[in-house]
Amino acid sequence: MQLIDGKTLAAKIRSQVKEEVERLNDESEIVPGLAVILVGDDPASHAYVKMKAKACKEVGFYSIVHEMPDTISQEEIVATIEMMNANPRIDGILVQLPLPPHIDTERILEVIDPAKDVDGFHPYNVGRLVTKLPGFVPCTPLGVMKMFEEYGIQLQGKDVCVVGASNIVGKPMAALLLNADATVTVTHIYTRDLAAHTSTADIIIVGVGVPGLIKAEMVKEGAVVIDIGINRLEDGRLVGDVDFDAVAPKCSYITPVPGGVGPMTIAMLLSNTLQAAKARAAR
Repeated sequence: MQLIDGKTLAAKIRSQVKEEVERLNDESEIVPGLAVILVGDDPASHAYVKMKAKACKEVGFYSIVHEMPDTISQEEIVATIEMMNANPRIDGILVQLPLPPHIDTERILEVIDPAKDVDGFHPYNVGRLVTKLPGFVPCTPLGVMKMFEEYGIQLQGKDVCVVGASNIVGKPMAALLLNADATVTVTHIYTRDLAAHTSTADIIIVGVGVPGLIKAEMVKEGAVVIDIGINRLEDGRLVGDVDFDAVAPKCSYITPVPGGVGPMTIAMLLSNTLQAAKARAAR
């Protein structure tokens, strides 16, 4: 069993991004800019945004956070995004999810200029992903693909079970795997017999927010297990969706939680924002 070390890989990617930012600045005097909209007081969202701001500073990005109360109107959020769409210093716009219930999340995401949609959630970029055209890819699934690449894990012809069908992780993950010629099964809350699908898979990718969902008997010997879930238990421990201690001995590769997929998400956000800045420099 080999651990897939997302923390080390993410540090390597951040270092590469920093070098490219310095080169871009030398050649065109452009500094990549990332703007974040943060609505409400959700502690997890505030923690994520803080980590993103720290990572931006580390690689030399210009970054700004628009903090808004959870009573804000949809129109005010739209107006802020339109202002950032028009701002030439901003290359990437990120709306921290989830948004309050009175806000139409799909409408908000559609307002973002697809060329600044570094989260890859705009329908334009989703369509390009599904049709295997270049565009922005959601950061977490993209980070998982980078892990496969770094560790030489082959996808072509492999049976992959994706557990979870969200627009943020499950669906784009499935599209990336199909584009890599894997055979993909997507399971979700209405799947009748989850173990029937996971137990035959060469690779299991899970991200649903249920601690210990994937048990040892649901995983075949030698499988690759990617745990995207992150859950805080009552005793304060962070755990994934996989029963790690029981499952790990059966795996050829497995990601830990924390230190697995999580750091890769922010690394890919930086990479996507750099890509947008390079496109600005080329215009």
